[in-house]
Amino acid sequence: MEPEIVIQLVNSLKKQYPVKLICECIGVPRATYYRWVQKSWEPTELEQLIIDICQSLKYRVGHRMVKKMLKGDHHILVNRNTVQRIMQKYKIQCRVKPKRKSKIAGESKCVVPNLLEQNFKAESPNQKWVTDITYLPFGESIMYLSTIMDLYNNEIVAYQVSHTQGVELVLDTLKTACNGRETKGLILHSDQGSQYTSYAFQGLAEEKGIITSMSRKGNCFDNAVIESFHSTIKSEEFYTHQKMRLTNSIVLEKVESYMYYYNYIRPFSKLNCLSPVQFREKAA
Repeated sequence: MEPEIVIQLVNSLKKQYPVKLICECIGVPRATYYRWVQKSWEPTELEQLIIDICQSLKYRVGHRMVKKMLKGDHHILVNRNTVQRIMQKYKIQCRVKPKRKSKIAGESKCVVPNLLEQNFKAESPNQKWVTDITYLPFGESIMYLSTIMDLYNNEIVAYQVSHTQGVELVLDTLKTACNGRETKGLILHSDQGSQYTSYAFQGLAEEKGIITSMSRKGNCFDNAVIESFHSTIKSEEFYTHQKMRLTNSIVLEKVESYMYYYNYIRPFSKLNCLSPVQFREKAA
């Protein structure tokens, strides 16, 4: 039995019954109870710091990231196993992502070669973008999220949510991404979904000076980064909470809130524990 529970139980009953009798009933020696009472069960300074870090990031990072943040932000060197043990003790571990279900690509119209070839590194902003659509089955009706990410710093440069997954959804997303950015010569990679193989999408990309690239059919690894992001937003913003049907407006609010968190707050190991926007601004 946990010491904290024993102390609370005895304290709640000791006005009515002798401590010795209570301890005998729950199978804990009286001497052990008094030893536990004298010991402080408040979190240590390190434990409280780890709790604060996890709370500030809404329990969305694992013990390895917390260890790096302790070193980078607080100049504290600690073994990752110690961090993991503390997170387990206070039940503040990162939630596990559920496996993503496969999906079937739409009918092809205008398929282009795979120029990216799983090279997800970019030397500068607006050099390589990736895009995809995912479904949001959390509201009163299924909605669809279209996202474009810059591979330079994994920043979400544009997103749109719609009740349908037609061509207009990806066109609106691309227009938003291009607004105020230099896109001539940029590579935009997608899967072979019917929205991306449409002449309307290909025409808009050409108009903006964008070179389109597409995954091989049925190969999810060719667009793994953006697919991983869609899995992350679902697991961190929706699957971590108790299952309940939300209104569509709440789903939209949660998407907007998460996009801000992801771009401006969420730390990444590959970005030296900075958020995408912090990394871009620091490199500028």
